[in-house]
Amino acid sequence: MRAGFFYGFSAGWPGQGSRRKDGIEAVAIVTPNHMHYPVAREFLKRGIHVICDKPLTATLPEARKLVQLAESSGAIFALTHNYTGYPLIRQARALVQAGDLGRIRVVQVEYPQDWLAMPAAPGNKQAEWRTDPARSGPGGATGDIGTHAYNLARFVTGLKLEALAADLQSFVAGRALDDNAHVMLRFEGGARGILWCSQVATGHENGLRLRVYGEKAGLQWAQENPNEMWLTPLGEPARRLTRGGPGTGPEAARLTRIPAGHPEGFLEAFGNIYAEVAQAIRARRDGRDIPPEVLFPGLADGLEGVSFVDACVRSSARNAAWVAPR
Repeated sequence: MRAGFFYGFSAGWPGQGSRRKDGIEAVAIVTPNHMHYPVAREFLKRGIHVICDKPLTATLPEARKLVQLAESSGAIFALTHNYTGYPLIRQARALVQAGDLGRIRVVQVEYPQDWLAMPAAPGNKQAEWRTDPARSGPGGATGDIGTHAYNLARFVTGLKLEALAADLQSFVAGRALDDNAHVMLRFEGGARGILWCSQVATGHENGLRLRVYGEKAGLQWAQENPNEMWLTPLGEPARRLTRGGPGTGPEAARLTRIPAGHPEGFLEAFGNIYAEVAQAIRARRDGRDIPPEVLFPGLADGLEGVSFVDACVRSSARNAAWVAPR
């Protein structure tokens, strides 16, 4: 989804055509970060729904301006934190909300990769813009994958960040942005967290992993094996929950596409987010409320993500001092 362009489409039923007769109904923005704000701004001014890649914008001031513009436009705005579209992530969120884990104490989330472990080869456009502050913004790994990890922890637990302490590194010589980050998190209510994101973690491909520990149970989920999740009630054997298998509820079922045992993954998660947005657009078009079970990341999530990066950069510049998001 990083082709450096944007495209418009209709949210009509399959076979209805790719574009309405009276113009574009929604636009998907998949450009480098510095183009998110100017492109989204122009479509929002025209009341066109926007589906934007993360992070919301390159900078925090732009994010705040875009939130105000989007709220006044009346258009739907979605952010493609696609990992929230995995069925078992919906199950994990439901378990937390139902109190099955009890009061949350500890959250650990990590996202290691190794594709930037060496200087980027000439002509590698993906690496070029992601390591360029003018196009990526002030965060390197923190903005590119750290925002995914942070959003996933927030989506599942519902915990709100109180403060963080971040230690950012640029291990590759000459690199202007961070390629590794260790972040301690303090959440409102007393829970604590640790976030590690790295693009120089040799041997890791796409190792997004979430662990949540409460008073009554803990859970673990890994994106590279997304069709299973481990739930461990205190004092009991670990339970393996599978996508579409026994023990999962309606929150996971409504995003499950094929029978249990057949792998679903990254592309289906994107498809689930787009399908959720399409349902919201249809409801808006018909004058109906958006159904409460329809969930997708939006403006608030986007602003939180950019604020997270901003706080990480500020904290690291102060020798990993504790700072509050702003």
